[in-house]
Amino acid sequence: METKKVKKGVSLGFKLALIIGSIVLISLGAVTILNSVLVGNDVKVTAEDNNLSINSRSASTVQDKFSTIRSNVFQLLDMISVSAGGRNSAFAKQAESFFFERNQDVAFIYILSADSVSNPKSSDHKLLNNSFFTSNEIESFTVNDFLTANEQSLGRSCAGETIALNASPFFSTPSMALLFPYKENGFDQTCIVGFSIESISDILGTNSTNTTFMINDSDDILSHPDTDRVLVGESLKNHPLVQMVRERNQNNEDARQVVYSETGEDGKPVQYYGAYEKLSFGDILIFTTVPMDLVLETVRNTRTNNIYLTLAVFFISIILVLTYARFGITRPLSRLTRAAEDIQDGNFETHIFDKLRMNRSDEIGVLNKATKAELGFLNTFSKFTNKGVAKAIARNEIDFEPHLKDITIFFSDIRGFTAISDGFKNKFGNDSPREIIGFLNDYMGRMVDCITLSGGNVDKFEGDAIMAVWGILRDDNIDYEKLPENDPKRIEAEKVHMAHVREDAVNAVRGSLAMRYSLMKYNKDAAAFTEAHKDEPRAQYKPHIKIGRGLNTGRATAGIMGSKDKMEYTAIGDAVNFASRTEASNKPCGTDMLITQDTYDLLKMDYIRCKENNFTLKPENEANEIVVEMIPVEFEVKGKGAQHFYGVVNMPNFDIVEFFSKGDPDFVLDDDCAIALGKTGPKTLNEVRTILGIDIPEFEKVNLDEEENKIQIKK
Repeated sequence: METKKVKKGVSLGFKLALIIGSIVLISLGAVTILNSVLVGNDVKVTAEDNNLSINSRSASTVQDKFSTIRSNVFQLLDMISVSAGGRNSAFAKQAESFFFERNQDVAFIYILSADSVSNPKSSDHKLLNNSFFTSNEIESFTVNDFLTANEQSLGRSCAGETIALNASPFFSTPSMALLFPYKENGFDQTCIVGFSIESISDILGTNSTNTTFMINDSDDILSHPDTDRVLVGESLKNHPLVQMVRERNQNNEDARQVVYSETGEDGKPVQYYGAYEKLSFGDILIFTTVPMDLVLETVRNTRTNNIYLTLAVFFISIILVLTYARFGITRPLSRLTRAAEDIQDGNFETHIFDKLRMNRSDEIGVLNKATKAELGFLNTFSKFTNKGVAKAIARNEIDFEPHLKDITIFFSDIRGFTAISDGFKNKFGNDSPREIIGFLNDYMGRMVDCITLSGGNVDKFEGDAIMAVWGILRDDNIDYEKLPENDPKRIEAEKVHMAHVREDAVNAVRGSLAMRYSLMKYNKDAAAFTEAHKDEPRAQYKPHIKIGRGLNTGRATAGIMGSKDKMEYTAIGDAVNFASRTEASNKPCGTDMLITQDTYDLLKMDYIRCKENNFTLKPENEANEIVVEMIPVEFEVKGKGAQHFYGVVNMPNFDIVEFFSKGDPDFVLDDDCAIALGKTGPKTLNEVRTILGIDIPEFEKVNLDEEENKIQIKK
């Protein structure tokens, strides 16, 4: 049959390229030219001028501040000198008190000679602002420590130099001292004024762009926005800007702003604009810097603003494109993407395609049809093969190489299925296949739900038999066994591995026990179905059935098996064969569910009250408690000796509603079937037999080692 090709319209890519390409070429091209030519240079020039202006203004203000301090101090000293009674007069004391009251940031005023520190003179004069020292919790002797450390500077000041010193390391608060040459009564002295620089810091200040700081003639920091640098008395002698300025001053160069580089926090060089100005006394320098990156950031911001302005140029075009893109491209592609992601995640039953338009004739319409067709194929394929394997393949989670794995294997079988089939054939004749398949699909659908909800994977259906596996898709290898037995890595890996194996086994028991409820519900529904059709000429019916279920935990070979034309992911080995034998042993043992000695030994310490754990379980394991009874018949297992089967009675804390609601949110518990397991379930194996109508066997006649059909009853 010839496939009908979908007629394509005009390419969506061509439409978008024609509309958006023209707009972007014109608008962004114009914005780029305007930003580069007109804005960039203007912003750079403005930044340079602004940096220089801030520096000049800061220097002028600091100059005035220092001049005011000098003028006020010298005025005080003159008043004290001319007062009647001299320095110790009441007038002098009053003047001193008024001065410090009006100049609270001044800490002290000392008049000293060059050697006064080590050899005090009668001409020395010391004025202390006790309030300053008290409020800042500073001892007054700190002044002497400061002067001792700077005795050389006292001599220079007495010789005629005005000097600025950083006093912060001594006073533990941002402060400095100015040393002015001072002559009185023919003595060459210095007037030392110590004061807080908080007001200076407020004057210099800083903002998010420019940084202003001050140094003295020795390149020591006097003021800086980073107070910690002032407090430790940091020197900027090696600062590239300071070095450049000192060199320019030696060469009598007049430039007040330079470009310099400094290593940034990431180790890369950063360029700055650096403006500087020297005060008229004390060889004090005021610097103002700004990183060029910040200047360029302003340019970039301006460019961004221009781009925003450009939006007005193609506003109408954008409206058309966005409208078309939203309803014609973005929304359907988003849904298609979500559908593809669902498929990749193994969700072959996604309903997203119900919202997609299949009548489109462009590329998206073709993708919708093709992807939906692929989904249909994958959904059908997953039902023909192991659904868990199909999902694992879609997620790229499956390893196609064969591996040894510790897994729990399940087999189930309908008792007397041959007789049931013959009954359908006798009643429905040629229509019997449809009736048999309908009955089996109803039964198996319920059983498969139990397997899936408990984390198992259906391996195959063999007539009325089901084989399922727990743990086969778990990525948990046994390579640790290659390590020495006492290796800590092996011990830890084995601990984790066995925890997974136990979890798989518990889930297998949970899913298998859930089948007991599902079987009872099936039989109840089957009886209702049969009753509803009993008056029809060829009355449809569904038989009442009993099943056997067997579980074994062991090591098996798992992998892709078959030919290049037909293959399946399955498990083979003695552990699988033993699981099949376990299922077949239900009939002679009078049970509906058996586990092997290996599964019992794996679970008993944590989940089964037994002699080995003093019939107690840890609180965290009580929710998964399993009740079993040993079948009082031994049988021989090759390589393992005599063993027992164990009939599974119940999981007393099994929550039926919680379990089945995971697959069916509308699940309603059938009280008649609730006696199958859980809190209202059986407490002994005989109660199970009573509930399911199973006869108690004569165990003295049971021989599980008979070769013929694996099991025979002795007569």
